[in-house]
Amino acid sequence: MNEQNTIRQRAVIVIGAGLTGLTTAHFLRLKQRDVEVLEQTPRIGGQIRTHTEEGFTFESGPNTGVISYPEVAELFTSLLPHCQLETACKASACRLIWKGKQFHALPSGVFSGLFTPLFTLSDKWRILGEPWRPIGTNPDESVGDLARRRLGNSFVDYAVDPFISGVYAGDPDRLITRYALPKLYQLEQHHGSFIRGALAKRKEPKSKRDRLATKKVFSARGGLSNLTDTLGSIIGHDRITLNAQHVTVQPQGRGWRVGYQQHGSTHLIECDTVITTVGAYALPSLLPFVAEEAMRKLSNLRYAPVMQVSVGLRQMHGMEYLAFGGLVPACERQKVLGILFPSSCFEQRAPEGGALFSYFIGGMRNAELMQMSDEEVAALVEESLHTMLYYPAAAKPDLVRIFRHTQAIPQYELSSGERLATIEGLQQQYPGLVIAGNLRGGIGMADRIRQATELGRRY
Repeated sequence: MNEQNTIRQRAVIVIGAGLTGLTTAHFLRLKQRDVEVLEQTPRIGGQIRTHTEEGFTFESGPNTGVISYPEVAELFTSLLPHCQLETACKASACRLIWKGKQFHALPSGVFSGLFTPLFTLSDKWRILGEPWRPIGTNPDESVGDLARRRLGNSFVDYAVDPFISGVYAGDPDRLITRYALPKLYQLEQHHGSFIRGALAKRKEPKSKRDRLATKKVFSARGGLSNLTDTLGSIIGHDRITLNAQHVTVQPQGRGWRVGYQQHGSTHLIECDTVITTVGAYALPSLLPFVAEEAMRKLSNLRYAPVMQVSVGLRQMHGMEYLAFGGLVPACERQKVLGILFPSSCFEQRAPEGGALFSYFIGGMRNAELMQMSDEEVAALVEESLHTMLYYPAAAKPDLVRIFRHTQAIPQYELSSGERLATIEGLQQQYPGLVIAGNLRGGIGMADRIRQATELGRRY
């Protein structure tokens, strides 16, 4: 790297202008910290991107989050009036699961669970006996194995598997529960049972702040890009550097030197703290000082490839789906992981009288479908409008937009333990280095906001 005559000084450098990086920088700026965000691409937002076209408003990345933590509500409050939290309508409480030749509502209680066609009779009885089963002893038990042991095979096939497909686009038999679904793991470990644990949690006293975590599905009014764009505006565009190519980080005395290239020029920044929020696959080139063995453990994270297809219809042809969406279990051997119904959940996502759907294809178990041509994908979603959503033959999509993400969703598999230990070791060895992002701490938007809020308040 050729050094320039001038070296800029900052207190904190945040690498990556996705949701984690922007939220971190936002809370640092609220404390008047001297922070700058470096982003490789020409835009902020990372995977989050909202498109408006022909009266449809659709996402090419994450569609929704869940208000799992108070930090989500607090972030939106801090962005008022420029960005407003939008929670999904009541219809979103209904989740559909494909079985046979149609979607069925996922049971929401004991009564509906007894009569659903999704689970076998023996597993329905097994679910009733869940509170009295012994606690698991394998800390690295997979989500699939844990659910089979406590609830039965059909529950795994028609509840756990589609849920994991919808969240991780992954395989429940490869995801490790204490990393992928830590709250579920703790219910068994601390309370001996999912059911007993859920009941105990419900009885726990909650503070006013705790009650901000409503568990509702959320977006931002007008689309999620309004969230990241507002964060960018408040941080200040003079503190966000786009098109920062070949970023590298090196220890420098008691601090850090960050270098990058932009429009053919080399730039250097010295700082006290570096916070990385990029994917694990980007870390080898970003942190060249890390030893090869440690880097192998740090970057050992696999990512699910996912294709998202936005499908718009100007007329509903008499059909209406009042639900969050429909998920498809792997045992049903369909080419679609699931279909979300954004226009049934949020306002102004489709023209009046129309509908918007988000199809998801690929994932860890069907990665080969990512190789389909655009023509094949368009034909697949059009066919599924008739065979899965029962639209009449005359119904044709008015809008089809295809988005391919080769490294979409991190998979918290068995390698997660050594990755987390390596992160902890490196941060202790190199004070001022913070390795964050979705390679630890959860993959959902609420997880990203919570992690970033903590970082913004700590540094």
